[in-house]
Amino acid sequence: MGGSASIHSHEKNIFGHDGLMGSQVPIAVGHCYSTRKPTIVTMGDASAEEDYVMGALGWASTKNLPILFIVEDNNLSILTEKKMRRNWEMDDVAKAFKMKAANISDDPLIIKTHLENYNFEVPMLLNINTNRKYWHSGAGQDGDNFDRYENELKTLGEEAIQIDLENKQLVEKLWEQQLGIQ
Repeated sequence: MGGSASIHSHEKNIFGHDGLMGSQVPIAVGHCYSTRKPTIVTMGDASAEEDYVMGALGWASTKNLPILFIVEDNNLSILTEKKMRRNWEMDDVAKAFKMKAANISDDPLIIKTHLENYNFEVPMLLNINTNRKYWHSGAGQDGDNFDRYENELKTLGEEAIQIDLENKQLVEKLWEQQLGIQ
């Protein structure tokens, strides 16, 4: 078992990974394929580079699964920037698989706009450009990104919290509609 991300709850329909970076994606796609239940799977931008993630995206698109892929893209794999690892973006890969996709900021209003236009009838990928306060490994902070993080909190404040709650409720509503729960 690999860390906290490997937590599974069959009762709540939550599946983590099995210790391999990004393996939650094929696990989620397989579950979605077998149940046809709306599914949300999250991954980091480095996890998205794993070959089995690419295969899972292609399979989800081919089978037209009701799945939402969220890529938390902080531009780093531990401390290595994307430009040192690859010359492509995840939304372009998803579009190449004929999937709905967008490369957006982590602004709650922009996320809300994309969620309002999604209904779990086809697969979709949102590459959400974000930042982190602390290093993935070690005790450092991400410098300029930390300042951006603090400025966003000051600028958006309570409004951001409210929009995040609305986004969560919107996804839950769409999910329940797709499942036939009213």
